[in-house]
Amino acid sequence: SDEYLIKDNHIASSNIINLVALAIKNKKGKKITVEVDNLNQFKKIFGLKFNTVLFDNMKIKNLKEGVKLAKKYYVTEASGNINLKSVKKVAATGVDRISIGSITHSVSAVDLKLEI
Repeated sequence: SDEYLIKDNHIASSNIINLVALAIKNKKGKKITVEVDNLNQFKKIFGLKFNTVLFDNMKIKNLKEGVKLAKKYYVTEASGNINLKSVKKVAATGVDRISIGSITHSVSAVDLKLEI
């Protein structure tokens, strides 16, 4: 409710520039995050006034290039196929934030009992 998230599957069914422009026009004080799968998608929206670019499922080489382009203009985040083994390599790209889905969707249950 406090941010617009334009996901890559929204982009697949529409024009990315139009979606971002519509969000900017109607943002009403909300932040805008745009998820991109590749550098071509990012380059199409580069320069538009949104807050965060979310690089999804990118190889390290492409992520480094995307972060380098975006760093002065947008908050950067990496997500998709990142785990505790690969997080150091992702962090080394200079990205501002990292999402690790396995922390929530693959966690093991713990049998815990609290008694006084």
